[in-house]
Amino acid sequence: MEETTCIGFPAQLTPGCRVLVLGSMPGLASLQAAQYYAHPRNRFWPLMQALCAVDATLPYAARMRALNAAGVGVWDVIGQCRRRGSLDAAIVRGSEVPNALDAVIPTLAQLRAVACNGSAAYQAFLRFIAPALPARTPALAIWSLPSTSPANAAWPLPRLQAAWQPLADALP
Repeated sequence: MEETTCIGFPAQLTPGCRVLVLGSMPGLASLQAAQYYAHPRNRFWPLMQALCAVDATLPYAARMRALNAAGVGVWDVIGQCRRRGSLDAAIVRGSEVPNALDAVIPTLAQLRAVACNGSAAYQAFLRFIAPALPARTPALAIWSLPSTSPANAAWPLPRLQAAWQPLADALP
């Protein structure tokens, strides 16, 4: 497969964001649709329906508004990279350009936790973002959660829901 340059999406969050969900870099289906978690077998939206009462059948813009209104923001650790295909494992090491999370996170006064959607997002967060965060952020919870990607087929939706429950618990 040919190596391509992937450019992610802008942050989808509001000043009232309490939990920030971070992926690594959108997959090809999401990039083509210009929507977070657009692959039809990705469990992110069904999971947000179960945890945050966001109707997964709504049009994308309405789903994102409802998710933001629930206190959940969405972005990616990596803003640009080179990759062959959709998988995180296909990201070319050294090509990653992180998003400006180190500048954005301190501006979110109500932020309680960062939820990394998958181990690649968590590792990228630790590598690129955590060292650059201001000193006041150590109390911020950083969660490494199982990926909602269809590539993580070992985690059916009920198991994902149990693992992701801390997100719902952090919202009230």
